[in-house]
Amino acid sequence: MRNATIAACGAYAPERVVPNKYFDELLGVDVSTWLEENVKIFERRWCAADESTADLAEKAALQTLERAGVAASELDLIIISTDTPEFVSPSTASVVQHRIGANRAGTFDINTACAGFVTALDIGAKYIRADEHYQNVLIIGAYAMSKYLNMEDKKTVTLFADGAGAVLLQATEKEGLGFLSSELITKGEYNEWMGIYGGGTHQPVNAEMMGRHEHQLQFVRKFPKELNPQVWSQMIRTLGERTETPVEKVDQFFITQINVNAIWETLDLLEIPRDRAHTIMHHYGYTGSACIPMAFNDAWEKKLVKSGDLVYFVGSGGGLAFASAAFQL
Repeated sequence: MRNATIAACGAYAPERVVPNKYFDELLGVDVSTWLEENVKIFERRWCAADESTADLAEKAALQTLERAGVAASELDLIIISTDTPEFVSPSTASVVQHRIGANRAGTFDINTACAGFVTALDIGAKYIRADEHYQNVLIIGAYAMSKYLNMEDKKTVTLFADGAGAVLLQATEKEGLGFLSSELITKGEYNEWMGIYGGGTHQPVNAEMMGRHEHQLQFVRKFPKELNPQVWSQMIRTLGERTETPVEKVDQFFITQINVNAIWETLDLLEIPRDRAHTIMHHYGYTGSACIPMAFNDAWEKKLVKSGDLVYFVGSGGGLAFASAAFQL
């Protein structure tokens, strides 16, 4: 059976490093202690003033293609997951397609917030499985949330960061290799709890909105802390059932990197060693739709994943949207 396999990966983070002490000075209070003791974030990367989402995505894309030995002209499709797009319209994927010279590739963006990369991975794999004309599909998660932060809001400004990660999906007919299963869940009742609520048709940007910070990221209400571990562990069990594989046989889990404690709690619920979930938020902060491919790339570079490994990707983000996918590397 024709399937989609992960042929290569890549990532990029801006050069600007923002340490915790920056926020101690900015906010006039000690936030370093809480960040380091509770969420294990020590620093993050932010875009330069002239750097944007397409810049990050372009660099992650080029690294991935170079590692795969595939020319941009060989791409059939580019899917970018982001909720910090280059423009409201047209798509960020069209910008990246032109920059890298992928003149044969179709393009589109998706927005399921921080669950977006795994959602895009699911979509790309199914394009390959369903249509023989798709041989090379580039999936990118990109995030430049520093552009949308209220610098006076310590709930958001200390956590969110910028980056991009990518994988190249290729068609294969090797049995037991590649995409195995996936699941999408949405809890839409939480759609007004966190987001960027200005700039769309509901609330077009105007001077009054700028004063209320509605064009920037807002945590409106605090989410139940048990929500992510409960849903993530449920989705992991479902993948195990669908693939007929005990979850303890999974080699690595790549889970949304917003809170290391939620990741650890998820693995504890599943009775899986905590070192099976590779984490990068400690030095990159929370990079939203980019965090899972960035974590995967970091694990690949450190040889923590290898050919033959079974890996699960589990993402969640505003909406609330959740996505999971299982791959045999």
